[in-house]
Amino acid sequence: MKLTVLGATGSIGVSTLDVVARHPDRFEVVALSGHSQVDVLAAQCRQCRPAYAVIGSAPDARRLAGLLKDAGLRTEVLYGPDALLQVASLPEVDAVMAAIVGAAGLPPTLAAARAGKRLLLANKEALVMAGAFFMAEVRRAGALLLPIDSEHNAVFQSMPYSYAGDMAHGGVRRILLTASGGPFRSAPLDALTRVTPEQAVAHPNWSMGRKISVDSATMMNKGLEVIEAHWLFNAPADRIEVVIHPQSVIHSLVDYEDGSVLAQLGNPDMRTPIAHALAWPERIDSGVVPLDLFAVGQLSFERPDLARFPCLELAYRALRAEGNAAAVLNAANEVAVTAFLDRRLPYLGIAELIAATLDAVPQAAVPDLAAVLEADRQGRAAAVDLLARRPCATQP
Repeated sequence: MKLTVLGATGSIGVSTLDVVARHPDRFEVVALSGHSQVDVLAAQCRQCRPAYAVIGSAPDARRLAGLLKDAGLRTEVLYGPDALLQVASLPEVDAVMAAIVGAAGLPPTLAAARAGKRLLLANKEALVMAGAFFMAEVRRAGALLLPIDSEHNAVFQSMPYSYAGDMAHGGVRRILLTASGGPFRSAPLDALTRVTPEQAVAHPNWSMGRKISVDSATMMNKGLEVIEAHWLFNAPADRIEVVIHPQSVIHSLVDYEDGSVLAQLGNPDMRTPIAHALAWPERIDSGVVPLDLFAVGQLSFERPDLARFPCLELAYRALRAEGNAAAVLNAANEVAVTAFLDRRLPYLGIAELIAATLDAVPQAAVPDLAAVLEADRQGRAAAVDLLARRPCATQP
């Protein structure tokens, strides 16, 4: 299988290349992309020897090309958004790992879908921002869409494949998405006013990038996954539930009409869903340590406290509103999280800014990519404006 990895220098990309390296007889890396980590991307190119490498800017491309030339590689170095579209739809590529974080990942992910690729979807924003439009393009092109988020991959594994795209025909009653609860699951509510970026990115179970770690702390990550599950499995909002499961051993569950509940378990390691999607319908070694249930000891579950996690409620609100609301939600969240990490917004201000942005941007339909990108632009502009008008304060 020939593979393009979009977002190779991020945590999902690194894990993907780890799995690929374990099976050199099965996989060949044709193209890698990384936004700005030139040295990391250069090292990956030396390891994988791809035909193409894509970086974000012209100066970084020149530096990367020099490093690869010095290493004796003939990798063609490209840069910019158009280059991402190119490597996502290369005729010789069989599968595309879509792991670029945020709205920037939507156009190349869409390009891979339109090219009919086996699409390993780790970029949840593609479905959050453009769910109906994106899924229509997947069906039109005959692309094979395989979810990489551990939760959606677990749901996929717990449903018969013939029903995986539509829970209405599989006897499914509910989809239960598990969440660790993040680092502040049991913290006193008044302590949340003093949360620092360093505390928010210290996830208790998973190793993730800074933005996704903050989303996990606020549970916006889970809210975005609710929206994603709606589109992946044709699931109404009121039949998708979130369950806090601190051990992160059960990655999600499917509740059937006959009373059966099927779950997928495993150690919290993204190489499991990555290996599943790379080899599907076969199974291959992922490098993940086998689950030791005796060491785990017990599994516990809690209902999410919406006073502690208002971002989760905002995601349900956006899903039910339809139209451009989810794209606006995602845009506002990206602005808010960046401001929080830069110490320009307090932790509790993240949800406040998102809610205000949803109120500020008029509802509209999003029938095509241009409308989706316009909703994203409006959401960012409104969030930036609202952020600028907030009272100044020293953040932790």
